[in-house]
Amino acid sequence: MLGNEFQRSYGWLTASMHRLVGCRNDAEDLAASTFTELAALDDVRHIRQPRALLTTIARRLTFEFWRRRDLERAYLAELALRPEGHGASAEELCMTVEEIVRIDAALAKLSRKAREAFILSQFEEMGYAEIALRLDVSVSMVRKYVAQALAACWPVTEP
Repeated sequence: MLGNEFQRSYGWLTASMHRLVGCRNDAEDLAASTFTELAALDDVRHIRQPRALLTTIARRLTFEFWRRRDLERAYLAELALRPEGHGASAEELCMTVEEIVRIDAALAKLSRKAREAFILSQFEEMGYAEIALRLDVSVSMVRKYVAQALAACWPVTEP
């Protein structure tokens, strides 16, 4: 069943992802990851609408892809602000990567809208009203989402 679905849908899914992410290589990676997740399901024989499930999995993976890309861009932008010849030490780079991984894991535990609101406000520098329109929620809900994300990313620690 899975092999047949792969033959029927891989090209279609790759083309869909290519339209979404704009890069053929990234689209192929996302499509392959989607089928990997599908293969990990317990019983794929009872899936009634495989393309709908593939689309759902692929879109989730795409949001994760964009989130990682935005984190990477933010990190690279911070590096670009450093004076010439004042690169980060190996220890600083390691600590930064660990922090990014920790923040990414914290964001992954939030709802999709909370993650998206945080990313749009912090990395895309969008205002709360603009985010509210984009997510189809109220401005006060955007405030709550961003506060939730900030609390998850920077937990208060006792001295």
